[in-house]
Amino acid sequence: MHTEDQVLEVLLDQFRATGQQADEARERHPGTPILEALLQDGAIQQRDIDEAIAHVHGLSFADIEEPDVVEQIRQLQTAIPGEVARRHRILPLQRSDHGLQVAIGDPMNFEAFDTVPFLLKTEVEFLYANPERLEVLLSALYPRQEGLVAAGTGKQDDGAAATDDAGVIQLVQEFLSKAQEMRASDIHLEPVDEGFRIRFRIDGELELFKMVSPVLHGSVISRLKIMTHTMSIDEKRVPQDGRIQTQVNGRPLDLRVSTIPTSQGESIVMRLLDQSTLSITLPDLGFMSDDQEYFRGLIKLADGIVLVTGPTGSGKTTTLYACLSEINDESRKIITVEDPIEYVMPGVNQVHVKSDIGMTFARALRAMLRQAPNVIMIGEIRDLETAGIAINASLTGHLVLSTLHTNDAPSAIARLIDIGVKPYLVSSAVRAVMAQRLCRKLCTCKAPADITEDEMAALRITPEQLSGAKFFKPKGCERCRFTGYRGRLGIFEIFKVDDEMRQMINRMGEGEDRSEQVSTVQLRNRAREQGMRTLREDGFQKVFAGLTTFDEVLAVTMGDSD
Repeated sequence: MHTEDQVLEVLLDQFRATGQQADEARERHPGTPILEALLQDGAIQQRDIDEAIAHVHGLSFADIEEPDVVEQIRQLQTAIPGEVARRHRILPLQRSDHGLQVAIGDPMNFEAFDTVPFLLKTEVEFLYANPERLEVLLSALYPRQEGLVAAGTGKQDDGAAATDDAGVIQLVQEFLSKAQEMRASDIHLEPVDEGFRIRFRIDGELELFKMVSPVLHGSVISRLKIMTHTMSIDEKRVPQDGRIQTQVNGRPLDLRVSTIPTSQGESIVMRLLDQSTLSITLPDLGFMSDDQEYFRGLIKLADGIVLVTGPTGSGKTTTLYACLSEINDESRKIITVEDPIEYVMPGVNQVHVKSDIGMTFARALRAMLRQAPNVIMIGEIRDLETAGIAINASLTGHLVLSTLHTNDAPSAIARLIDIGVKPYLVSSAVRAVMAQRLCRKLCTCKAPADITEDEMAALRITPEQLSGAKFFKPKGCERCRFTGYRGRLGIFEIFKVDDEMRQMINRMGEGEDRSEQVSTVQLRNRAREQGMRTLREDGFQKVFAGLTTFDEVLAVTMGDSD
C-alpha cells in the first residue's frame, strides 16, 4: 500500500517536481490532495504519478496508453484466458526469453503474483500500469458474455453472471453523481435477498436509491476497490478500508470506503467527505447564543481538556474541526492525531494513526508533545494509555480537544474513571464536556403549526416556556425532495467543571463508605441545578425558534428523560 507522501517523495527525489511547486500547490488548492493539486497546476502529469507508484512498489512501469503497446496487447490476447485476465485484472504485454510480461493495476495484488504464473504455467514479470486505463482495455479485450447460459445447466456462465463492464462503470458514475447532487453523507451498497441494494443517507435518514440485479454485485464492488488504488479485489474474506478521490460532473469527490464480508457477500459503505466542512464555524453548528460564547471561551483556554461526546454520526468530528478553525492562527501551533484524517486543514499539523506499523494514538501523542504544540486534537480517547497522555499534556500547559462515546455529558467523567484514570486527575484536567446530537432542520417551505394542551402535558412544557414561540411543521417542496426537512443542526448539553464539580468528581469511585461516593446521577442533578440544559431541553429551544420539530428532537434524545 502506498501513500501520497511516498509518491511525492519519489517525485521530488527524481526532480519531476520541486518542493516549491508542492508548497505553492498546497496554497493554491487548500484541502485538495497534493498529487491532485500538482496535476491541476500542470507541475506533473499522470504518467509521473504512475511511474512513481511503480517505483514505490519495486515494479517497472508499462505505458498502456501508447498505440503500439495496445496493438501488442491485442496480438497477445490469447496468451491469457479471459477468466484469468478478468479475475486478476491483468493484461499481457509481451513475451520474453523467460516467460511473459504482464500489466497489473493493483501493486498489492499478491494473490495474482502467486497464482498467475501457476495458471499460465510460465514465468511472469509484472509491470505496473495505470489502473483506470487497464480497466478500459480489459473491458474491450476481455468482455464478459452477458446472459450466456451453460447448456443443460440453466446456470449463468462465470458464476457471477458476467456483466458488461462499461455498464458497471456507468452505474458507479450514476450513483456517485446522484449522491453528490442529493447531499448524501453516505452511500450503502448491500447484497440482500431481493437483489443488490443501493441506499443514500441524507440528513441522517437512509433512502433507497436503486435496487439492481444481484449479478452486478461483484463487478460494482471490484470497480470501487480498483478506484481506491489500495484495496485488493481478490480479498473478500476480511474487512478492508480505502479512499477514493475522483471527479464527478467536474467537481471533486472524496470518499472514505469500508467493506465488510456478510453471509450474502461483501457490503460496502462510502462516506462522502465534504470539504465544505472546513468552512463550518461555531455559529454554523446551531448553538444558542449563551452556549456559543461559553464554548468559544473554552477552546481559547491555555490548557485543560475539552471533550465532545455522542454516538457515531452525531457530528463530533465536525465540531472539532469547527473548533480548530476558530482558533487556528499564526500564534498557535496545532497538531492533530486522527484515524483516519478526514479533511486536510491548512496550517494544522495532522498525524494519521497507522496501528499496523505501530503508529498508535499513544505513540503519536508522545511524539507530538516533543513538537511543543499549543493545541492538541485527539480523534478519540479509547483507552487508559491515550487518556493518561492526554491528561498529562493538559496539566503541562496544552489545550487538548477530543471525543468520547457516551450518551450524555456527565457520563464522560465516569467513563474516564472506568478506564482507569484517577478521579483527582480527571477533576484537575477536564474543563468541560459537551454532548451533542444532530436533528433534521425544517426546510423553508415549513408551515405554521399549533401545540395542544395534551401535547404540552406529554412533553412537560409549561405555557410560560412557550412565550413568544412559533411552531412549524414539515410541508414539502422540490428543494427538500418533499420531505419537509433540509440539512441538520446540532443540539447540545454542556457540563461545566467548576470548583464544586471538582470536589464531587474527587469523590467518585473512592473510599470504603459507598454512601459518600458521588454518582453520575448526582453530577447530572447538580449540573441541572447550576443551569445546564439537557439535550432535550436544548432541542426544545430550537423547536421554539422554529428551526425543527418536537418529533425530531424526541427521536434523537430517547435516552433523555428530562
